[in-house]
Amino acid sequence: MVKDKVVVYGLSTEGYSLACQMASKGADVHIIDESSSSAISLQVETAKTYPSVVSLRGDEPLLSMKPIDVAVSEANYLFFTPLIRKTGHDLKTEINTKFKDAIGSLKKGSSVVYCVATGFGGNNENILLLKHVTGFDAGKTISYFYFPLGNMDNTPQIIGSISKTDDKKLLSLLTTGKEIKKFVEISSAEYIHGINTIKRFSSLCSVLEICKFVNSNTKSDKTFVDFTDIYLDDMITGLFDLRSLGSSFEGAQTLMYLINGSIRGINGYIKRLIDTVRITLKKNDLKAAKTKIVLAWTMDTNEMRSDKIEILKSLSSKLRDYIGDVETPEDGANTFYSDKTTIIVACSGTDYKKIQEIEKDQDIFVIKANPLCKVESKR
Repeated sequence: MVKDKVVVYGLSTEGYSLACQMASKGADVHIIDESSSSAISLQVETAKTYPSVVSLRGDEPLLSMKPIDVAVSEANYLFFTPLIRKTGHDLKTEINTKFKDAIGSLKKGSSVVYCVATGFGGNNENILLLKHVTGFDAGKTISYFYFPLGNMDNTPQIIGSISKTDDKKLLSLLTTGKEIKKFVEISSAEYIHGINTIKRFSSLCSVLEICKFVNSNTKSDKTFVDFTDIYLDDMITGLFDLRSLGSSFEGAQTLMYLINGSIRGINGYIKRLIDTVRITLKKNDLKAAKTKIVLAWTMDTNEMRSDKIEILKSLSSKLRDYIGDVETPEDGANTFYSDKTTIIVACSGTDYKKIQEIEKDQDIFVIKANPLCKVESKR
């Protein structure tokens, strides 16, 4: 039996996870590291040896490879899962440049699976770009599918397809366990992803806005226990998708109010978090020169989206306006102990659990970056 030849463009966490899944199903898989000029052959044994992108990168020069254009020209399926690191006006240019790079050597009869979330109509633009670069018409001489990846433990149940074209081989590659996936029109896939994204952020921002009014005496009340495990890390997840939706519209439409309101809600929460740090300084008579802030945020820097990286940079920059000594994971912040008074901002549930292991009687304050912004003392 001839194996399906699969190329995954982008050595991101999502791309690597998908590549490992398809390799385990018997596909002939190559994954392209955008920073190199080669496509890495991903065997089942390789996937088992290297459980993450970080571990794979360490031994990348030792792995079997072939030129990118050769791998793409042989592919039956091309999955687009790039690392996206630009922001603002440069974002769309970066994605389009990488997409053109990915599809340049495609052969007639192959399939493109676009795994980056788009706004409404975004896939129509991609299909036009596909025609411009390759000369192939999507739905006629080449197939095009939309499958926006996020949480790899909960991949989309629908696959966007031109004219709802079924592809049983693709369905087999994307399906795990007993889950059921189905093909729908590409526009329908965009709408469903949009509904899920806006619904999530509208619900989240309702919590964030109302929790502003919860006073310090009530924050320990069990009434609000359902919101104590929502951390900044959770809040930022999917922000790229929300902004992509926002770029689909112009004018004062109701959807724009929902989208922009959610973005303002996230920005407002970050401001409140910074204010909580400032109030903690003032309330405890802490001198800026004798105080250190640690932003405890363990994150996967190989995810396709860079929202969390950008928010961390922005947060640390704004905090330095108050205190010069601000440490982040990028600075190698691996210890909570210092000769200075330390304010630790726990940005994820994982980091908060690590902080819980710190013994009492330390000159440390802990701010939980959840909707309540509760401050705890290790003194």
